[in-house]
Amino acid sequence: MTFVVVENCIKCKYTDCVEVCPVDCFHEGPNFLVIDPEECIDCTLCEPECPAEAIFAEDDIPEGQEHFLELNAELAQNWPVLTQKKDAPDDADEWNGKPDKLKLLEK
Repeated sequence: MTFVVVENCIKCKYTDCVEVCPVDCFHEGPNFLVIDPEECIDCTLCEPECPAEAIFAEDDIPEGQEHFLELNAELAQNWPVLTQKKDAPDDADEWNGKPDKLKLLEK
């Protein structure tokens, strides 16, 4: 099993989760983070660290967001690994909780 970053991370991109990951499975895109399912060891450490509550176990992905499992795997192949916390975007709090952000995902 793996953990998955879902839609609410888009445009929020808090990186609190990155620092607790023991295997460096987070990858950073322009406005979104993903978890490499091949690297994730299902340790559960990242999930409670996410201020946007955008990380879920594969079996607990919210209804309608199941496609993020495949999207995480795909984007992890192209985006660089992120191992240290960065400042969130200035407007991250404004985007937290807004629906329908998939169209805003920058690949």
